[in-house]
Amino acid sequence: MFKKILIANRSEVAVRIIRACRELGIASVAVYSEADADAVHVTLADEAVCLGPAEASQSYLDQQKVLQAARDTGCDALHPGYGFLAENAGFARLVTESGIHFIGPTPESMDRMGAKIPARETALLATAPVVPGFDREGATDDEYIAAAAQIGYPVMVKASMGGGGKGMRIVDSEAELQSALDGARREAAKAFGDPTVFLEKYIQNPRHIEIQVLADRAGNTLHLGERECSVQRRHQKIVEETPSTAVDNELRAKMGADAVAIARAVGYEGAGTVEFIMDPAGGYYFLEMNTRLQVEHPVTEFVYGLDIVQWQIRIATGEALPFSQEQITPRGHSIECRICAEDAASGFLPQVGSVQVLREPQGPGVRLDSMLKDGLAIGADYDPMLAKLIVHAEDREAAIRRMQQALSDMCLLGVTSNLGILAEIIAHPAFAGGETDTGFIARHFSGYKDPEPGLPERIAAALAASMKGSAVQRGTTNDSGHADPFRSYGNWSNA
Repeated sequence: MFKKILIANRSEVAVRIIRACRELGIASVAVYSEADADAVHVTLADEAVCLGPAEASQSYLDQQKVLQAARDTGCDALHPGYGFLAENAGFARLVTESGIHFIGPTPESMDRMGAKIPARETALLATAPVVPGFDREGATDDEYIAAAAQIGYPVMVKASMGGGGKGMRIVDSEAELQSALDGARREAAKAFGDPTVFLEKYIQNPRHIEIQVLADRAGNTLHLGERECSVQRRHQKIVEETPSTAVDNELRAKMGADAVAIARAVGYEGAGTVEFIMDPAGGYYFLEMNTRLQVEHPVTEFVYGLDIVQWQIRIATGEALPFSQEQITPRGHSIECRICAEDAASGFLPQVGSVQVLREPQGPGVRLDSMLKDGLAIGADYDPMLAKLIVHAEDREAAIRRMQQALSDMCLLGVTSNLGILAEIIAHPAFAGGETDTGFIARHFSGYKDPEPGLPERIAAALAASMKGSAVQRGTTNDSGHADPFRSYGNWSNA
């Protein structure tokens, strides 16, 4: 077992990994930027190293600084979390060549699956179904136009590298294709340093289904069922659950077998996720593989009773999986909601502020993976996700009720968040009926307005303001220079 692990990340995922290290008896080292000096992961770790300014390129994305921090603190392993350097094969090589274990797949596997075009080729070799598309290297724009006509509109232009909806355009006609290609290339080059794009048939209103896989060095590879991640905004997930209402035992076994075949085709090691999209008729197609821990891994942990982060670490030490596919049995239903500092009524724009009042939900089957604490300043330097609220119950109906109660119990004042719309999503009859696809929010919440706060929330806000000892008034700034956190009560009340 490793003696000391550096966590090359921040926020709730860093906290999650630190806790796994503690349970395994491993010392942890946090890294942080100047903006995160007071962050929870910094105080929770056994040691912490400042990397530099808030700008990610000068801190969390600076490979040499991160590696030097691992060397200086005597770490024998490094966990990348998700985001930042987690799927950077060059960084994984750098870590490995320095004599430090990289907790994740080999750089070769990351190279193969980290770019969407080679990943599609791998899926085809594994005889998994893929979306009809066009991805020939060096193709001219005229060839793209001809291919789109053959595939049939609408088509999607997608960046080969990266994710999160960047470098992605939906094209309804040939007249739109050239500008979509140019725009997607520019965005992909800026976001990922690679302008390569490809075409796929656009499947309207699909479900987003992903399969969690685990693989050890001995070649034992298995899956932990599916997660449905169809409720999205801006091509990014905000509600995830397992099992999916659209997947029965036969389909689960088939999709799981395809995911395992893809992982084996690249000699995959550790935890990874194979993503599929499912059309309204029930057909499914390979989308991509995430060669890292997923944000939504807790729903799988709840239902399958396994600590995926601990297994990442144990596999990296060379430990073999002690169970077979037949020995893994799901139990109950789990739902996760991503709590973000964003304004759902204004197109989910990221928000800033500081945590003035925080009340965390508790109870059986309730878990909060969080970076939140009283007084925490929330800026615009990083991803707006603040926490993940996860529940588990004996079936989906009970899990929905439990999530409704947990969202109602949670109070976050001082920064506009998406708690309000999450509560409405979970309470929506279409969600209760399992009628979820990637168009769910656009279809049901296009004119969303924040709920008005009730009297208890107003009183809490007033108390928080008076305790700060400053004149926080509507339309002004507070004593830290942030916009008045109580100017708008939107999206923090679930009443």
